[in-house]
Amino acid sequence: MLKKYLIVFLWSMVPLFELRGAIPIAHGINATDPEFNLLLAYIVIAIGNMIPMPFIFFFARTVLEWGKDKPVIGKFFTFCLEKGEKGGLKLQEKAGKGLYWALLLFVGIPVPGTGAWTGTLAASILDMDFKKSVLAVIGGIALAGTIMGIVSFLGVSAITGIAG
Repeated sequence: MLKKYLIVFLWSMVPLFELRGAIPIAHGINATDPEFNLLLAYIVIAIGNMIPMPFIFFFARTVLEWGKDKPVIGKFFTFCLEKGEKGGLKLQEKAGKGLYWALLLFVGIPVPGTGAWTGTLAASILDMDFKKSVLAVIGGIALAGTIMGIVSFLGVSAITGIAG
């Protein structure tokens, strides 16, 4: 059983996949193994999604700047840096004084290219306050988790209803 929690924990830490991908996996596991506790899985997934945040905030920009002109990794690092800069500028333009609320919504509304990784990188690029950024990203993770939980539940229910 521990292996199943470890799987969703690790998936929640993967950039671009994050919580949005780990929650449907957890629902899929629960559909085949009802003893798999979804509440515990959500907690494990949220923690896994939060662990990279300080490293991204304090080090990602430096590492991405360093690697953007290197062979092999340069294109990917440039893509990540541009994604963070684009996300940061978009947040700043739309938000004005409500930047932290905008960050929360940016992380919390599960569309491709948003999430804790991109939101934290954008906060770092915008030189936002670390503590406030963390709170906004955690709020966004909670919102995204709620939305993905509902969508995943409905999706798994529809699939098992059709197959059943």
